[in-house]
Amino acid sequence: MKLSEFKFELPENLLAQHPAKNRDESRLMVLHRDSGKIEHRMFKDILEYFDEGDVFVVNDTKVFPARLFGNKEKTGAQIEVFLLRELNKEIHLWDVLVDPARKIRVGNKLYFGESDMVAEVIDNTTSRGRTIKFLYDGPDEDFYKALYNLGETPIPKDFISRDTEAADKERYQTIYAKNIGAVAAPSAGLHFTKEVMKRLEIKGIDVASVTLHVGLGTFRTVDVEDLTKHKMDSENFMVPAETATMVNKALDAKKRVCAIGTTSMRAMESSVSAHVRLKGNEGWTDRFIFPPYDFKIANALLTNFHTPESTLMMMASAFAGHELLIEAYKLAIKEKYKFFSYGDAMLII
Repeated sequence: MKLSEFKFELPENLLAQHPAKNRDESRLMVLHRDSGKIEHRMFKDILEYFDEGDVFVVNDTKVFPARLFGNKEKTGAQIEVFLLRELNKEIHLWDVLVDPARKIRVGNKLYFGESDMVAEVIDNTTSRGRTIKFLYDGPDEDFYKALYNLGETPIPKDFISRDTEAADKERYQTIYAKNIGAVAAPSAGLHFTKEVMKRLEIKGIDVASVTLHVGLGTFRTVDVEDLTKHKMDSENFMVPAETATMVNKALDAKKRVCAIGTTSMRAMESSVSAHVRLKGNEGWTDRFIFPPYDFKIANALLTNFHTPESTLMMMASAFAGHELLIEAYKLAIKEKYKFFSYGDAMLII
C-alpha cells in the first residue's frame, strides 16, 4: 500500500489535550471485522465482548521522565534534552535529542537546574540527535534519583500543545506499568482502571504481560510513498515464557487473545514460533506492520485513534481491513471521538 492511502483531514480540536476525567469513561468504538458492524460504547463496556478463558496481553513498560531542561555553559541558553536510551550505564552515556539543536556542538557542557548534574556532548548522531555523557561520580542510585527529579513527563508535544501538568505524571502511565524504559506511553492501556482489572479477574479473563519499551520512533514520520521502503526504529522487548504459555493455551482452546495496543501486538508478532504459536523471547524489534499482513497470534486488538499517515494507523488498518478502518475513522471524526494518546479507544474483533 501507499502512504497517501492513510491521509485524512483530522480537525485540530479532536486531538485530545487532556485525558478523560475517569480512565474507563473514554468512548469505545467497536469494529466487527466479519460483518463490518460498528458500535459506539464506553470503555468500561469492553468486558461484554470477552469470556472466561480469553486473554488480554498488556504492555507493562513504564514511562520515565525523559524531558530535561539544561543550560548551556557560558551563554546560559536553555536547552531541552530528551533522553531516548541509555547507551552505557557505567559511564552514564545517553542517546538524546536536543532543542534548539543548532546551539549544541560536540564538547559543549550542559548544566541542569540547581543540582550538580552536568553533561558533556560527545557526538552528533542526527540533525537533532546527540550522544551525551553525564559527569557524575556518585552511586548509581543517586544518579537515577537525581535524573528522575530533574525530568518531566514526556507527553508528546507535537500533538499535545500545552505544558506538562502535575496530573500527567499519573495519567500518562498505565496502572500496571512496571518495567522502566519507555519514552512514550502505550496509550491503549491508559483506559484501564483497577475496577476494570478486577472485573476481568472475576469474569475469568486472564491478563498476561509483555514488555516493549516504546521509543519516539513509534511516532516518526513516514516520508516514503512506498511503505516497503520505510524503516522502523528498533525497540527493546521481552515476552516472558509464562505469557507465551497462557496465550498458547487460549489459542488452542479457540479463545480470544486481545493485544492491548499496537506495542503488545508488535512484541507478539516478533516472537512467533515455527508452529505459529507465541514463544518466550527478548531482544530488539524493528517489525513494521502494514497492509496486507497475516497476524499470527492475537485475534482482537484494542488501540486508540491515530494520526494521519502514522505507523500505528497502518497496523490498525492491517488488522481491521483498510476499507473498514477508513470508514470507522470518517465516522469517528463525524461523531467527534478524541484522537491520539489521551484520546478514545477502538476495539477491533
